[in-house]
Amino acid sequence: MNVLVLNAGSSSLKFQVIATDLDRIERDDDIRLCRGQVERLGGEAIITLQKGQEAAQKSTAPIRDVSAALQYVLHWLVSEQSGVQEIRGPEDVHAAGHRVVHGGELFHESAVINDDVLKGIEECIDLAPLHNPHNLKGIVAVREIFGERIEQVAVFDTAFHTSIPEHAFLYALPYHLYPRHRIRRYGFHGTSNRYVAHRYRALRGVTREQTNIVTLHLGNGCSCTAIRAGQSVDTSMGMTPLEGLVMGTRSGDLDPAIVNLIASKEGLSSNEVDAVLNTQSGLLGISGLTNDMRVLEEELKEHNDRRVRLAIEIFCYRARKYIGAMLASMNGADAIVFTGGIGENAPDIRARICEGLEWAGLKLNQSENQQTIAREGQISAEDSRLLTYVIPTNEELLIARDTVRCILGEPHPS
Repeated sequence: MNVLVLNAGSSSLKFQVIATDLDRIERDDDIRLCRGQVERLGGEAIITLQKGQEAAQKSTAPIRDVSAALQYVLHWLVSEQSGVQEIRGPEDVHAAGHRVVHGGELFHESAVINDDVLKGIEECIDLAPLHNPHNLKGIVAVREIFGERIEQVAVFDTAFHTSIPEHAFLYALPYHLYPRHRIRRYGFHGTSNRYVAHRYRALRGVTREQTNIVTLHLGNGCSCTAIRAGQSVDTSMGMTPLEGLVMGTRSGDLDPAIVNLIASKEGLSSNEVDAVLNTQSGLLGISGLTNDMRVLEEELKEHNDRRVRLAIEIFCYRARKYIGAMLASMNGADAIVFTGGIGENAPDIRARICEGLEWAGLKLNQSENQQTIAREGQISAEDSRLLTYVIPTNEELLIARDTVRCILGEPHPS
């Protein structure tokens, strides 16, 4: 089955086409046929297209919206230029899987998209106004272009965290605000967490019930999750992705009174303060330079800039603090797992985070840590009581697999 995996954003469309079926899932030999993205929709869009492991093709074209972007991608996909032999026409795309950010309390697992599921996604727009409307546009675009011929599946970023117990997901607010406005911790990066937990089990040869890990998804967005017996029991992101760790442009945890103080002192509206916290804070806000950890590390080595050093120190300190909190929440763990762009590719950042966790039994193998970049591997020493792994995430693959399982009525392993 050739599955079109889509992630529709406010001004972009990311896609992959993955060949998979139940046998391929069992053998773990799914094939990514192609991938790409269309950015800056609404004007002269930047288009990146890539077949398999070949070099990416870059170009520009005027593309107005998600539907037009998908039309462009499909035209390329069925052309000789793409080189994707498995796709000769639209009929060779058999299903579509969508990343949907928020499923609220309605969706505990991925679902075949029908009118009821669409209505449920719409009901969650208030919880994710920056994401769910655009995810819906991707679903509508597939319907417009492919018609009812292919089935579509929604894979929810929040679904993995629906196992978090009430005492961990509720905020200490007047209780009526929870049932009235659905104010609670939802958590995000659930698809990534599911994938790395699956790979951890494969690497260790353990069962789901034996999976007791703390995951650190570190990218432009960052989160820390406690997974006990294969289930999420706590996570750092909250009702929105703003809570928790320091991120690329997000502040993470702060005193709520700061919001009113900034609004008053800076003469900003609540929406403008929200924009400051989400788009001008984190690594970017502290360093005053960039949200790109690679650039910050280079700047620190070359110039030892004080604010750059401070941004990295705060980032690592917050991550280390949350590891301790998650270990406490789950009564200890067997391993720490790093994933995401920073987690997979920044050994010095991993070392900084792990420094000071000796009390938890973590001892890093410095050589293995430095050599483990963009690949799976154990980076803790042989005599470390708390194991530490790097596991590159692959959310698109999980979405493709869930799409197949949902369409065929197969159960959803976590």
